[in-house]
Amino acid sequence: MPLRAVTGHLLVRQLGHWLPDALHRSRRATLVQAYGGDPGDTPEAALRACAQAADRLRGRQLTVVVVAGNAVDVAGRLDTQTPGVGVAVHGVPGGPDHVPVALKAAAAAGAPVLTYLDASTGPAPGPATLAAVAGGRPGELLLVLGPAARAGFDHRAAPASVGFPLVTAVELVEPATDGRWLVVFATRLGRALDAFKEALWAAEGVRLRDPDDPDAEAVDVTSRPDLGPLRRAVVAHLGSVRRASVADLRRFTASATIYRSADTDRVLAELLAEGAVDREPQAGRLAGDVVIRPSAS
Repeated sequence: MPLRAVTGHLLVRQLGHWLPDALHRSRRATLVQAYGGDPGDTPEAALRACAQAADRLRGRQLTVVVVAGNAVDVAGRLDTQTPGVGVAVHGVPGGPDHVPVALKAAAAAGAPVLTYLDASTGPAPGPATLAAVAGGRPGELLLVLGPAARAGFDHRAAPASVGFPLVTAVELVEPATDGRWLVVFATRLGRALDAFKEALWAAEGVRLRDPDDPDAEAVDVTSRPDLGPLRRAVVAHLGSVRRASVADLRRFTASATIYRSADTDRVLAELLAEGAVDREPQAGRLAGDVVIRPSAS
C-alpha cells in the first residue's frame, strides 16, 4: 500500500476515535488538515469519516479547515460532500506554516482540535505551528514527515516543548519501494494514544520501524507481532527505573516504542514465567497498580 494511503488510513481511524469524544466534550470542534504538497484524496476520506458521525453533530459544530496550495479547489469539492447541518468547510491557501492563522480564523480556541500535518514533502512545521496546534482543549497532532522534513527535526522534543506530554513516533516502510515516512502522534490523553496505536497495527501493506533505535529492523503488521524488541525495551527500562507499575509500563510501551500498550501484558507474562522480573503483590491478575521490578535472584 502506498504510504499516503497508509497515513490517510491513520487519519480516518483517529477521526473515528476523536470526533465522538470531542463532540461529547464541547459543542464545537475543529479538524485542520495542512499539506505541504498535493493532498490527493485524503481530505475527502476524512470528510466521509466525519459524515459517519452525523447523528452526533446535531446541535454541534464541526469546522473542517484544509490548508494547501490548492485549498480553494479542495474546499469546493468538499462542499458538495458535506453531511449537512453541523459541518462547515474552509480552504486556506498555503502550507503548514499557515496553520496558526487558519486556527485563529476558525475560532478554534478553547475547544477540541485535531490537526493533521502532512510534511511528506517540504519542511517540517516550525515552533509557532506546533504551539498553535497544542492550543486546542485538548489538542491532538498527527504529523507526517518525509525525508527532507526529518532532517534536523527532533520528533519527540519539538511536540513536547509546546505542551504535549504524550508523544510517540514510528517509521512507516513501504515494502515495494523501501520508501520511508515518519509519523508522529502527540496528545494529552492516554486513550487517544492507545487509539492511534490500534490504528497503526490495523494498517495493511506497510512495515513498522522504531525511529529511535538505529539498529531496529522493520517489522510486519500482524495481529500477533514479534515482541522481541518490546521485551528488550521493557527490560532495559526496568533496569533504569528499577521498579514501575504495570500502568506505567503500558504507557511506556505506547509512547516510547512502536507497540501497543496491550502488548506489554504479553511481555510481562513471559518475563514473570521465566523469573526475570518480580511482581508485588505476588498473586492476582496483572492489574495496572501491580508493581514490577527486576528479579532479585
